[in-house]
Amino acid sequence: MGLLVGWKYAAFIGVMVSAIGLAAFPVIIDPMINTDKWKKIQEETRRNVRQEEIQPGNMKVWTDPFERKKEPANTK
Repeated sequence: MGLLVGWKYAAFIGVMVSAIGLAAFPVIIDPMINTDKWKKIQEETRRNVRQEEIQPGNMKVWTDPFERKKEPANTK
């Protein structure tokens, strides 16, 4: 078997990059483009799941750490 030189090397590299791109498209790129489709799928699959029941170690369910805390009405 000879070494890949010239156009054969370029064709080999092109095929490898194309194969990686085709494999990555449905996993990485499609969910970023069609977010509504994936949100709908998540809503359907998580419909009967209560996070409080499946949370490991009696830990608090995740909340947004950057969300503003509500201040009490009487802070005077």
